[in-house]
Amino acid sequence: MLASDQIEELICVLSTWDRNMLISQFHAFQSSFPVDFTAEFLNKAPVEKLQHLFLALCLQNQRLPELGIAA
Repeated sequence: MLASDQIEELICVLSTWDRNMLISQFHAFQSSFPVDFTAEFLNKAPVEKLQHLFLALCLQNQRLPELGIAA
């Protein structure tokens, strides 16, 4: 389970990510379930929505992305 400080740091990191970084992370994230957003959705959805979805993905999987975020 992710600790509250890890979640807080993840939220701070996600808030700095642009669309290209989010798309890259969606493609690289090793999820325990299929994540199959279309390219059209990823390119048209508001960045804030993508940030929210990526946070939910991390929380559901109880995993942080591979970016040097403290474990």
